[in-house]
Amino acid sequence: MSKCLPYVSVLTPAYNEEKYLAQCIESVLNQKYQNFEYIIVNNCSTDSTLEIAKHYEKRDKRIKVISNQVFLTQAQNFNFALQQISPDSKYCKMVQGDDFIFPQCLTEMVNLAESNPSVGIVSSYRLNGSKIENDGLPYPSTLVPGREICRLQLLKGLFVFGTPTSILVRASIVRNRTPFFKEDCLHSDTEACYELLETWDLGFVHQVLSYSRADNVSITSLSQRFNPEIIDYFVVVKKYGPLYLQPGEFEQRYKEIKEHYYAFLVQSALRWRGRAFWKYHTSGLATAGCRLSKGLLLKYAFLALLDLIGNPKYSLTRIGRLCRRMLARKVYDDENGREHGQELQKHFRIEGL
Repeated sequence: MSKCLPYVSVLTPAYNEEKYLAQCIESVLNQKYQNFEYIIVNNCSTDSTLEIAKHYEKRDKRIKVISNQVFLTQAQNFNFALQQISPDSKYCKMVQGDDFIFPQCLTEMVNLAESNPSVGIVSSYRLNGSKIENDGLPYPSTLVPGREICRLQLLKGLFVFGTPTSILVRASIVRNRTPFFKEDCLHSDTEACYELLETWDLGFVHQVLSYSRADNVSITSLSQRFNPEIIDYFVVVKKYGPLYLQPGEFEQRYKEIKEHYYAFLVQSALRWRGRAFWKYHTSGLATAGCRLSKGLLLKYAFLALLDLIGNPKYSLTRIGRLCRRMLARKVYDDENGREHGQELQKHFRIEGL
């Protein structure tokens, strides 16, 4: 182990990742920064994930493959992986099995954290398919007070946390927080960042350091059909607005986001979203202690009706599109909705899909 470079624990929790796992592993092994251990946790995969991981374990002594004895939900599997890190590691970096990181990722993130002891989390730009995300911070702001970045995100809609693959965390934080990811919410990675940044600062590298796949069938891609970002934002404003915003700021922002969210739900009803969609959102609201408000749904349904009445020509065209969409959605839900719902239910604690 090098005495000059901090030791890093790199983790890949993997479930049925045979198509992309080799590329993920190669991206870690090809890092310019080489002082790391690499732990791959196989979550009872039914494909060749374990064989691929074992193949690389034989080739590189830094790799350790662990297989779960029982299937774990996504958050449980992430937490189990984090519990395996070395007592010698100073930083922890997760790379999801269908993602990969660019060669300078560990070098840039560790260097920034080493230069700023107040930094608990390091993030950067990420490539999500062909789209650059986690942007919005002015260059070259590499150190942002934790409370300030949380306020910016809650008030302005900025989002620089990304996914577990996007960030590096101090290992001491991981060891002192058990479980690291809450296992009773849909977006535990986002909530962990909001909670940690109450006392730590954010480091940000203005480079694209990670890649998230947007075209594969994964738990994340399955949930995309439910528009997870909009409920994620509603939930974090409800949960963390009182922590980071002044009372007047929170009340105004929460009102804006709530109205926007309910207008979205009414539009979703007009698009004939299936049962799985509504169960996903009601379960997500429950994690913030909220329930669907029938009063707000009726309010925005009434406003939508007034819009239809006031624009008859446009409304007839729109109704025709809606009828075609309703039929297509029913066919899709009949063929795929239950299968997707069961897969999501397996990985998240969503009942009744």
